[in-house]
Amino acid sequence: MHFKGLDLNLLVALDTLLAERSITRAGERMNLSQSAMSSALGRLREYFGDELLVQTGRVMLPTPLAETIAGGVREILLQVEATISARPQFDPSTSVRHYKLLLSDYVATVLMARLLPRLQAEAPGVTVEVLPVSETPWEVLERGEVDFLVLPSQYLRLGPLSTVLMEDRFTCAVWAGNPRVADALTLERFLELGHVAVRFGGPRTPSLDEWFLGSLGHRRRVEVIATDFGSLLRMLVDTQRVATVPRRLLQYYARYLPLREVPLPVDMPPMCEVVAWHALRDRDPGSLWLRRVMVEEMAQDEVQTPPA
Repeated sequence: MHFKGLDLNLLVALDTLLAERSITRAGERMNLSQSAMSSALGRLREYFGDELLVQTGRVMLPTPLAETIAGGVREILLQVEATISARPQFDPSTSVRHYKLLLSDYVATVLMARLLPRLQAEAPGVTVEVLPVSETPWEVLERGEVDFLVLPSQYLRLGPLSTVLMEDRFTCAVWAGNPRVADALTLERFLELGHVAVRFGGPRTPSLDEWFLGSLGHRRRVEVIATDFGSLLRMLVDTQRVATVPRRLLQYYARYLPLREVPLPVDMPPMCEVVAWHALRDRDPGSLWLRRVMVEEMAQDEVQTPPA
């Protein structure tokens, strides 16, 4: 199909090229050969009268025109996708829809523990893909590459396209056989113990508990730094260290690892996880259904163990 001399299929190629900034990767994503992708870029350059992407070192950088039209191209494609996939009703029992969720390892663990058994019972044809939180999660959501993004409320404010998914509290986790920790900890004892902490991503961003303790002037003796909460909890086993983790996550892992909970010696405010979605999926029946199911499941106080 053409519009004012432009093959509309080329918009898909342009969107992919701008996202990947590589002819090779864009071709792989679209299942096209490198020569076919180069040809598409050539036709786009001819139509727009602009280079669009310029090779700079090992990457291709967008021209000012490409940066100007990138958002509009993505919105057009999302609108087309929403239009052709629109259904007046959604039946989870017969749906074969594939959902993509951008989640931290913590949210993925506690959410999937409750969500997957329910999907198996109510929507056996529905599939779910969990993607790790990138350094630019909002851009991934705005590009329509995922159905849902979940982040702490400190990073994702509530609005018309988001809602509270769950609340949780931080608590202390220790190895069940830890001889240095009884049923309670004083603040002094908590700070002098060796800690396992978590830092996220390339910037090694500290977790919310570390930020909060630092705001009170408390400094822990961090002996081990993990990349995610799941590995952090496994690192506690057979050691005398302590970690500060979300309570729901500890409840889940304590079913499989010899861990126990000890109350935090400081009063830390609850953490709130917010789920957000793209505007074009706001009224989509399938999106509305999964939103409701996720919120319902996370409203439960305990985390279920997935069935074997």
